[in-house]
Amino acid sequence: MNGATGKRYASSTDVARLAGVSQSAVSRTFKPGASVSHATRSKVLEAAAALGYRPSAIPRIMLTERSNLVALVTGGMDNPFYATVLERFTVRLQETGHQVLLVHADSGHMLDGAIPRLASYRVDAIVSALAILSPQAAAELSRLRIPVISFNTPIHNEWISAICCDNEAAGRAVADLFVARGARRCGFVAGPADSPASAERRQGFCARLAERGLPSPAQASGGFRYEGGFEAGLALLDAQHPPDAIFCANDLMALGVMDAARIRCGLRVPEDLMVAGFDGIPAADWAGYALTTCVQDAAVMIDQAVAILQRGLAADRAEGQEVIIVPAHLIERASTARATPALAGPGHAGTARPRPVRRRA
Repeated sequence: MNGATGKRYASSTDVARLAGVSQSAVSRTFKPGASVSHATRSKVLEAAAALGYRPSAIPRIMLTERSNLVALVTGGMDNPFYATVLERFTVRLQETGHQVLLVHADSGHMLDGAIPRLASYRVDAIVSALAILSPQAAAELSRLRIPVISFNTPIHNEWISAICCDNEAAGRAVADLFVARGARRCGFVAGPADSPASAERRQGFCARLAERGLPSPAQASGGFRYEGGFEAGLALLDAQHPPDAIFCANDLMALGVMDAARIRCGLRVPEDLMVAGFDGIPAADWAGYALTTCVQDAAVMIDQAVAILQRGLAADRAEGQEVIIVPAHLIERASTARATPALAGPGHAGTARPRPVRRRA
């Protein structure tokens, strides 16, 4: 509570009274570029400091219809990839002068369920690493008439743009790696059935295995969770003819598969079973796992999302959807490093930083 006024928050009227100026003079003092004399400004700032006054953003929001708030929708925080994206998104948005309103989605891979809460706030834009999966959700978001940028989302319209990892190409690269390392029977551990990213990774992986003359992989679902990967690994390895190489749609599931293979099945990785994941979370590089993975370049994806956001806010109207494809790059570690001839061809990515490819949908 403010000791000078007896109120929790001092008002511009309180400042004007203490400074001996008009309320409009207080407003002009805190309005960038407004005309106010040096003497008046000094008196207003001194009174404001004494009262602990801070100008409210509400009048500016009412006048400009801009809150300077960006809703950042997140979920699935058990996956370190999303935690990394959340932190980087927050930093980048604050660098561009925006404040972040954090909105939690119950799903770990889609933001559809958070839309009712989003509609309750006056935000300038919505960004999320979660996908938009239903046409109904896309239509509801469009009615807000603000820019929406989402990762790996298959549905777009005049207000919704997407930053997508090239999931199919990454799946093909893993297939090439497995074949080059001597795999003969492969498996795939999927995320949730309605995850477009998981489906694209599976599609690229299966198509490339077929092209290389290998049978379709045995498949199980792990729900993008470590525990799901552990159980899926046990199910695949309990088959009469178990796979000798398993590609998982994210790293958490791949870590679960590795632990299931080594702890419960007594297998050696990579001698008996090769494992690869997706995302590039920090644990993938831990010595106990040394997991081969396809890295989603979160920094590039976030930079592209912020650039789309700034263009949309500057235009103040629907500019047409954008879809930007960002390549993943394959990092091979010990989990696939069998003693076989060196890799050749498209299955092995170098260490150069990938360049995003823009496509107007």
